[in-house]
Amino acid sequence: MELLEQKIMNEGIILDDEVLKVDSFLNHQIDPFLMVEIGKEFARRFQGERITKILTIESSGIAPAVMTALQLKVPVIFARKQKSLTLKKDIYVEKVYSFTKQAMNEITVSKQFLSPEDRVLIIDDFMARGEASLGLCRLVEGASAHVVGVGIVIEKSFQEGIRKVKEAGYRVESLARIASLKNRQVQFLKDKEVIF
Repeated sequence: MELLEQKIMNEGIILDDEVLKVDSFLNHQIDPFLMVEIGKEFARRFQGERITKILTIESSGIAPAVMTALQLKVPVIFARKQKSLTLKKDIYVEKVYSFTKQAMNEITVSKQFLSPEDRVLIIDDFMARGEASLGLCRLVEGASAHVVGVGIVIEKSFQEGIRKVKEAGYRVESLARIASLKNRQVQFLKDKEVIF
């Protein structure tokens, strides 16, 4: 997605060979105009999939998930990372390791919001090692629902996440695919290019 790639080039900050900071438009401050376009693009890529719900993980996945849901006219569920007083039982729980935070999180979704009839699109901001996407897929499957695919705003193609998620049998659509962050330069993969 050219608009997103331009935003990454203009506003992204490379912290090292593995970490790209995009908090000026995605992870802290949100560019709502870009999010609308991201939502339209995910809706276009997954059209015809009869999606009934979108699932993301708090908090950076919420904005692109909501904009996609708006286009598809379906609800958004976000998996919580923090324990909630109101969410103690009748929940699906998975453990997910966060590459960015370098910590293990327990994510939860109320059983009230996922059912076997659901066709779920998973949306997340980044894919690095694939842990969040796979954890969300396990939550959906724990409800006997169907994962129609995984939509990723920014894929770090040089890390193993994309390979792991695809090898697990899931369709992945990434809007920006980064081949490298070496020498403080963002290198994008083109349409069908792959690293693994």
